Amino acid sequence: MAGKYVASSSLPNPRGGSTRSPILLLTFSLLSLSLLLFLFSILPSHPNPNPNRNPNLNTLLPESSFVASLEHFLISKSPRSPPIRDDTVGSDDPEAVKKLDDLVWQREIRRVYEDPYYPAASGVTSAIRVYVYEMPAKFTYDLLWLFRNTYKETSNRTSNGSPVHRLIEQHSIDYWLWADLIAPESERLLTNVVRVHRQEEADLFYIPFFTTISFFLLEPEQWKPLYRVGPSLMCFMLRTSLMHSLFDHNERLITYGEALKWVTDQPAWKRSGGRDHILPVHHPWSFKTVRKSMKNAIWLLPDMDSTGNWYKPGQVSLEKDLILPYVPNVDLCAAKCSSESESKRKTLLFFRGRLKRNAGGKIRAKLMAELSGADGVVIEEGTAGEGGKEAAQRGMRKSIFCLSPAGDTPSSARLFDAIVSGCIPVIVSDELELPFEGILDYRKIALFVSSSDAMQPGWLLTFLKSISPAQIKEMQRNLVKYSRHFVYSSPAQLLGPEDFVWRMQMAGKLMNIKLHTRRLQRVVRESRRLCTCDCKRANFTGP
Repeated sequence: MAGKYVASSSLPNPRGGSTRSPILLLTFSLLSLSLLLFLFSILPSHPNPNPNRNPNLNTLLPESSFVASLEHFLISKSPRSPPIRDDTVGSDDPEAVKKLDDLVWQREIRRVYEDPYYPAASGVTSAIRVYVYEMPAKFTYDLLWLFRNTYKETSNRTSNGSPVHRLIEQHSIDYWLWADLIAPESERLLTNVVRVHRQEEADLFYIPFFTTISFFLLEPEQWKPLYRVGPSLMCFMLRTSLMHSLFDHNERLITYGEALKWVTDQPAWKRSGGRDHILPVHHPWSFKTVRKSMKNAIWLLPDMDSTGNWYKPGQVSLEKDLILPYVPNVDLCAAKCSSESESKRKTLLFFRGRLKRNAGGKIRAKLMAELSGADGVVIEEGTAGEGGKEAAQRGMRKSIFCLSPAGDTPSSARLFDAIVSGCIPVIVSDELELPFEGILDYRKIALFVSSSDAMQPGWLLTFLKSISPAQIKEMQRNLVKYSRHFVYSSPAQLLGPEDFVWRMQMAGKLMNIKLHTRRLQRVVRESRRLCTCDCKRANFTGP
């Protein structure tokens, strides 16, 4: 009918049925969108794996001083009540290994069928589960108390003048990792690793034995001229009740052998041959007498010297072990500090440290003879104590480049002092292995020079002067970004070294560990099953 208005809803639908009003469709769409926005607003952007975490934890300043952190740890967290009970065994149970293996198999086969991303995502999208052994206090808390109680009361030195307690600080990675793992979940920031209390639930096992403290402060057979214990430390130990707590019933000091037997008696160790166990041996002399019995474990190391001076062939490899940075001896020079010190960096090349070293470190004396007296170069003999720390920190913050030659081992704590100071490291160490190198590109923050080039008269300074100001500024900006990866702290921080250990490194080792564990369990005795790293060539920086 002409001139009559017909509503759209009454128009026939060419496909059959009625046509809905656009107004109703719009209304429905808006209601749906509002509902979705409401749901997103009440749900966290990321699932919170730890709802009990202290909400103020992110605002607390992290403590990066080993001495200060240890003091707080021992006073506030040292066990005064029975610890959380787990299933650590105290004796050798021949049936325990089979029981554990059956439980592990049940858990893993269930994950295979239920989780479409397992095992590829294990340790990547899900947290790594770590079982921390409840070792007797003489291997853990007693050693920490010994360090704490002797730290200020002794001037103990090694034969070359290095302060023993400062060496322990440099290698205190065992403390930082352990303190984070055993902290209550409400006090932790890291979500990529969780502690479990049943061995069958664990991906990895952590051995909390402080090998560096034990080596320097306890082991009687190591009290030799190279690492002698001063009379002040001995007198302190003898006049305190602590000394008596460190003796067993036969009145002899605890030994590495005791720790070895305790660990290797555990069902989890026997099941895998130690392949899924983490052993901190960050000082190259620590645990040396029993290393051959634990060579299958994952060692936490400062480097991998391939000369045989520190590690025997087949004991260490990049595939099995993990390189961790030294604990820096100087304070972090963060973004504001770096900006303020930029105009003060007038020294071209700075070095402060021991000029005489053994093994590969002999190149130090040769380099110093070549560089001493050159324009823009500062070479200083290192000294111990707070005065030495302040001098090193001041010198690094006033310099563009910091020389980092090999020490007694290919690595040196000085490299990480330079990084956190914003001073571009000049690395002269042909066999150096670096921490987290699968993640970090050190070419963005450091210069690598072969020993043969560095020893050519005038070559090194000419090379450094050829680096453009633009490249220097870019490397300095990268140092500010990278420095956080080398600062241990409590609580452990995201993107800190503790975080990198689990999120970036251990996760990549899990499947290889499971493979070799299963192969070990099924191969016959006559099989040539042993995979060794004797034939693996070391990583050489130089030609």
